[in-house]
Amino acid sequence: MSSRTPDADQIIEQFASGHELPPCTVLSGDEILLLTEAADAYRAAATRLGCSERTHLVMDARSNWSEALMAARNTSLFGDLRMVEISLPTGKPGKTGADALQSLTDMAAQGQLPDVRILIRLPALDWATQKAKWVQALKKQTVWIDVPTIARAALPRWIAGRLARQNHTADPDTLAWLSDKVEGNLLAAHQEIQKLALLHPAGPLTLDQVQAAVLNVARYNLYDLRDAMLAGQADRALTVLSGLRAEGEALPLVLWAVGEEIRILTRISADANPDSALRTYRIFGPRERLVRQALQRVPARAWPPALRHAHEVDRLIKGIPVAGLLHDPWDELARLVLRIASAGARRP
Repeated sequence: MSSRTPDADQIIEQFASGHELPPCTVLSGDEILLLTEAADAYRAAATRLGCSERTHLVMDARSNWSEALMAARNTSLFGDLRMVEISLPTGKPGKTGADALQSLTDMAAQGQLPDVRILIRLPALDWATQKAKWVQALKKQTVWIDVPTIARAALPRWIAGRLARQNHTADPDTLAWLSDKVEGNLLAAHQEIQKLALLHPAGPLTLDQVQAAVLNVARYNLYDLRDAMLAGQADRALTVLSGLRAEGEALPLVLWAVGEEIRILTRISADANPDSALRTYRIFGPRERLVRQALQRVPARAWPPALRHAHEVDRLIKGIPVAGLLHDPWDELARLVLRIASAGARRP
């Protein structure tokens, strides 16, 4: 049928419009808050349309997929509209599940399930899974909606919109501060905004009020560190690394993420056909853009020494001193990250 990427508020407005729901809808995304809100709006729309019964199945490759087919085929005693919701947290249904999903969507698209509305919830799918036959079939037979995440640059505007819902406003400095504190954890941002509604009456919020109410709930992951390093965002890379350290992330795991990326880029930079090398290492989409950007910014001769540096940090972690390196392996890892993130940068 169709695939589109509206923002989360547009998705909710669409479901709240009172229009008839399509026979089968897919919601796909990784941002738990936005995906949950979109699913809630869908259920509310189904209820308004007279849906009196809801079956929710959480499935994976090992599930009994005949249950999903039976749930859709069962008829209501009173001919009422019914909703079948299928959650696939892994995004991997296996062959049996893939066949069952295709059968369900085929039946729905052909009008064989007139009293059923099907909602399928998926995580954001990787490049390889998006090419799978069952995914392509669902995109043709359903209304497929990708629920987008909120990019860092768009976070202040998103927070301003959420504050406006509770009749609060904040100046750009306050929005920027709040964005820094909740970066990487949209659910926590939502909770902190709700907290502000309980603490302060409608109207402008000052920076002091927000700082007094909000805890530091920023959450970072290894991909944030990798992306900032590849993008040449030195300050952000160090901030993420510091956050990982404060949150108790295992140092060997952090070094593995950094070192593995450097190892791959070292090999790609030395390859006579970098395009082929990117395919070999299955680097696609947004990551490919970052890798190409890093390869253009960092001289090819800089990658082998950086890889040796990573091995030396590994020795520090194992308690083996290395001449010329700092004693604290976290601090030396920060130097390695900075080495890649700041390479090629113009100096004032």
